[in-house]
Amino acid sequence: METIVDRACFHIVRELARGGMGAVYEAYQLGAEGFRKRVALKVILQELTEDREFVDMFIGEAKLVADLIHENIVQIYQLGRTDGLYYMGLEYVEGVTLEDFVLWHQRAGRTVPIELASFVLARTCRALEYAHTKVDPWGAPLGIVHRDVSPGNIMLSYGGVVKLTDFGVAKARHLRRDQEGEVLLGKARYMSPEQARFQATDRRSDVFAAGIVLYEVLTGDILFDGADTIVTLESVLTREVPRVSDVAPHVPEPLRRIVDRALERDPARRYPTAGAMAFDLEHFMYRDRFGPTNISLHRYLKRLWPDRVLDLVDPSVPDPYSERLAAGEET
Repeated sequence: METIVDRACFHIVRELARGGMGAVYEAYQLGAEGFRKRVALKVILQELTEDREFVDMFIGEAKLVADLIHENIVQIYQLGRTDGLYYMGLEYVEGVTLEDFVLWHQRAGRTVPIELASFVLARTCRALEYAHTKVDPWGAPLGIVHRDVSPGNIMLSYGGVVKLTDFGVAKARHLRRDQEGEVLLGKARYMSPEQARFQATDRRSDVFAAGIVLYEVLTGDILFDGADTIVTLESVLTREVPRVSDVAPHVPEPLRRIVDRALERDPARRYPTAGAMAFDLEHFMYRDRFGPTNISLHRYLKRLWPDRVLDLVDPSVPDPYSERLAAGEET
């Protein structure tokens, strides 16, 4: 890591995460006259720098996300290489993953507030819709499909902003080689049936994954799982999806219908776009009341992690949803 610190002008603060392919660090990007910018630094493990296929995926992610400028997508600032080691400078999101958020509730024996779950998935769908409809400088669709929508790839900033991240296995026209039908990319638990069959995916595949996430956040149950990847994929293809009303009877009927449509195994019966799913979620939240906002999510995270979350909003600013939630009158 010293080469990155010395030659690429980064100061490493701490390691945030490490996996089989890389590590992520909290760091400061340094510049002239004492300039410092807090970033997340994603680095390929040294032993994988000779794996051309993995390096190409890493480079492809950076190029793909470089021009995806949206509030609900984690930004990429820089792709670099020093002494053969590739690194990526990303937006640093101070917050928790949706996975952590759900786990907190499970450990506390509580359910995730229904409308907050809807808000998080609506914002995720808006991020997907933006990526799906992105065009190149000449107006041609890029054909982006994320292919790895999961609770671990959805961030909740302490400021209350939802952020979709990790386009590492996304596909896009002309930006990376399409390996569908050759290799299986993504997490088996959150794959669409067509993805599990090694078939071509489109934006509706991400809708199915968003449906799985919404189902699990609302019910607290894992939808598709197995002892190994093969068993999990078989579950994706054949398991009868338990009715939300049976697993979580407190979930209102309009929201159950959204889950059911997103989880249609036949893509033709599924939501045609992530934007259409987002619209229905937003209609559910705001059709006859003041629903959750970024402020609502921020204040709720402050309640869960009071030692971590600073007050970022003037306490005098009204937020009717937070007031209803505190009074136990969410829906």
